[in-house]
Amino acid sequence: MERFKHFQSLINQKAVQSIVFPTENSYLTKLSFGTPPVEYFAIVDTGSDLTWIQCVPCTKCYNSQGSSLFDPQASSTYKAFSCDSQTCRAFGGEQCLKTNDCQYHVTYGDMSSTIGILSSDTLSFDSINGQKTTFSTSIFGCGRNNQVQLGNLGIAGIVGLGGGPFSLVSQIGPQIDHRFSYCFVPRFAKSSGKLIFGQESIISHPKAISTPLVSKYPQTFYYLTLNGVSIGDKTAHPSSTQGNVLIDSGVTLTILEPDLYSSVDAMVKEAIGKEPVQDPSGAFNLCYGADTNINVPEMVFHFSGADVRLQPVNTFMVNGDLVCMVIVPNSVNPFSVFGNYAQINFQVEYDLQKRVVSFAPTDCTQI
Repeated sequence: MERFKHFQSLINQKAVQSIVFPTENSYLTKLSFGTPPVEYFAIVDTGSDLTWIQCVPCTKCYNSQGSSLFDPQASSTYKAFSCDSQTCRAFGGEQCLKTNDCQYHVTYGDMSSTIGILSSDTLSFDSINGQKTTFSTSIFGCGRNNQVQLGNLGIAGIVGLGGGPFSLVSQIGPQIDHRFSYCFVPRFAKSSGKLIFGQESIISHPKAISTPLVSKYPQTFYYLTLNGVSIGDKTAHPSSTQGNVLIDSGVTLTILEPDLYSSVDAMVKEAIGKEPVQDPSGAFNLCYGADTNINVPEMVFHFSGADVRLQPVNTFMVNGDLVCMVIVPNSVNPFSVFGNYAQINFQVEYDLQKRVVSFAPTDCTQI
């Protein structure tokens, strides 16, 4: 009987899904923490590991959340890890508090950060059958000092879907067959996409294409190999090769190593054939007047074994009275990032056992 219950539990876990909807820069998903469950919205981020939400008491929390902060004392299943726990040591807890609670400190690429208590509690997602599926003793961060500019009302924190051992997908890996997928709708869409865990995340689309994940340090990031970028019969090639690009749902723009960007920029200008204008904000490198009738060309990203064809919704956006390319050069280091604009209207599946990422062109408003 116990084995049957365990098997039934795995079946149920494989049908886990949640809505995903866009904000200005990110995509949010719905999940619940604690017992009884309290619902929050958090950023879907494949570029970080630790899942965290803002908690009370809070010494510095951003005030745009728009909902009550998570109260650990109101959850009967909440537990803070102690400084001498194996989990705290494995995470690399920064310091002990007077209460002997394990304090974490995570800093992101834009130098924003979250500090709080490394904790565990029940985490819940919606399921296909309309019921909630719960994952007990999930490790997460109870954020008490969050130096982040998430910008949009309603964001409680981040769902870490990276490849490291403390990410959500690593923790629940055996229960979801080590796979998940998402489908991001365009920014202007009135409907939502989905984040799916387990068997239901498998892409069955006939035009699905796959590219290998490359194992590199740190484990958090999902590294792919980009062989080139094409427009028409012209192709630009990166200077580096194996594992030279990150796929990151938490980054808005696609960022290219400087030399590759210069070549792509030149190809786009030649294909459009109109006079660009400067972006006063300096956020974008290539813009045109919104009243300019431009034809944005299809752009093909040639990943190893997978040619991903990007449409205008993936490469340009309206920015006030401008239309700007959402691809920019990396001014910090010679590395590339495949951001969330580039992933709009694709079902993107991560199979962490086979170590592949798959893409299928999809109307994400219809899944």
